[in-house]
Amino acid sequence: MFPFRSLSALAAAVLAALPAAGGVQPGSGPEASPAYYAGEPELRSCVDSAIERHPALLASRANYQAARQRIPQVTALPDPTLNVSQALRSVETRVGSQTGGITVTQSLPWFGARDLRGRVALSEADAQFLRLQAEEREIIARVKRTFYDIAYLDAALRLLEEERSLLGHYETLARARYATGQGLQQAVIRLQAELTRISDRERQLVRQRRTLAVNLNTLCARSPETAVPQVPAIEPPAVSLDRAHLLDLGERHRQELRAATALIEASENAVELAGMNFRPRFTASLALMNVAGRDPGDVLGPLPPDNGKNSLNVSVGVSLPVWKKSYRAGVEEAGHRLTANRRRLEEAQDAMENAVELALIRVETIEEQLALLETVLIPQSEETLRATETAYETGQVGVLDLLDGERVQLDVLRMRARYVSDLLIALADLERGIGTRVPLPAGRAS
Repeated sequence: MFPFRSLSALAAAVLAALPAAGGVQPGSGPEASPAYYAGEPELRSCVDSAIERHPALLASRANYQAARQRIPQVTALPDPTLNVSQALRSVETRVGSQTGGITVTQSLPWFGARDLRGRVALSEADAQFLRLQAEEREIIARVKRTFYDIAYLDAALRLLEEERSLLGHYETLARARYATGQGLQQAVIRLQAELTRISDRERQLVRQRRTLAVNLNTLCARSPETAVPQVPAIEPPAVSLDRAHLLDLGERHRQELRAATALIEASENAVELAGMNFRPRFTASLALMNVAGRDPGDVLGPLPPDNGKNSLNVSVGVSLPVWKKSYRAGVEEAGHRLTANRRRLEEAQDAMENAVELALIRVETIEEQLALLETVLIPQSEETLRATETAYETGQVGVLDLLDGERVQLDVLRMRARYVSDLLIALADLERGIGTRVPLPAGRAS
């Protein structure tokens, strides 16, 4: 009877003689949450919620985890093959007839092939993770753009409320003057028309805010009906806008650049791996043949000392890489993918520099406009309105002059609120361009 109890020992002996699996292991888990500027608690809460629960980011995280699971697959040896044979007509030998056997065969790639496959898979997983980070950055930028647009609308609504209160005061003055015969009824009617205009403008702004609030909630993976609290007045942060330093940060942190670099590394290893197809592959086999002992009655003289002893054979096979045309095509394919990834790195470099330059132009332009407003236009409009109010109360100017002065001042204040919002949006775009938080001036705490 064939000694099947020898099977486990035989398989263990073959596998113990094989080389160990490749040394490439999956990388550690995702890095800490991305660094970004958010001075408002509601904005930070919204961004954190988006990073944690946005469906696109959840899908990308699943793709990254799937990519990591490629590494143990490509670095593993092929499964060994177990063959069991039974002789239909036994082969007679000096020590007995061979009745069957068991063979374990293991395929072995060329030296270092598994390690290279693991490196390719690891670099591709790294690129997938960096693309995930780039998606996080894009979601953060979109959340901030929407939030700062809402901040502008809230500022505009507060200014409308101030304008309504001011016009109500003017209407009271106009009614009093009309009652004493010092003013015209036309002034009262004009002020009432302005109050109606404010109410209509308020409804428009409220509709715009509701639309933006739905968009913000969707980005933050919240119910569209979630209430977005009123955003208080925001002042832009002090930041360092040194162009060379920002470009250096972009070189080191921009996720698209780092992903393209990881894919280049994967392609370089893939080229080397494709070249290994010109090398042979091996098979190692270990065979145990069952030998039935000879019956003493069937032989003349004494039995051989090794009568009935099973035979153990070791064999090594090698593939013959003769179809070189297909191997050369594989090397060419890997080479073209390497060239494509190098071009994508150049494209990512250009995109980073373009994003930084455009954001810097916007930031610098808006800062100049804000400086002009705060140092010239706002003081002038306030002084003009005070003078006009005094002249109106003494009857030196009419209501139209008063309304013009009041409208100029509020338009300037609305303009400043818009510029502040646009500046914060430009800083968010700059943050997206360099792939990390815009640095603070030297000596400022984070």
